[in-house]
Amino acid sequence: QVQLVESGGGLVQAGGSLRLSCAASGRTFSDYGVGWFRQAPGKERESVSTISGSGRTTFYATSVKGRFTISRDNAKNTVYLQMTSLKPEDTAIYYCAATSLVEGSTIARRYNYWGQGTQVSVSS
Repeated sequence: QVQLVESGGGLVQAGGSLRLSCAASGRTFSDYGVGWFRQAPGKERESVSTISGSGRTTFYATSVKGRFTISRDNAKNTVYLQMTSLKPEDTAIYYCAATSLVEGSTIARRYNYWGQGTQVSVSS
């Protein structure tokens, strides 16, 4: 079992920055790929970024590439999502998730464990 807790969400003006954290407890964290997903009202959950267990392989959705940076500190069992140049369309609930696929995946159903989500709101 892996338990995930997100933090760092909030309200920010367009152009601002936030850093989300995903703290994990349970099994060996480096054995798991981790993904950040988001879901806006009335929209499907979408993959934002993923990172492999080692941290060497990352993926970014086109909509966030160049603005968001994913990283992890396995010694602290934590994954981060640094978000810069935020736009109103980034407004959503952000979830972190862990998968036994150590390279990670953009497909939500491949994730075994999910956090409760953290709200990110970007005003124009």
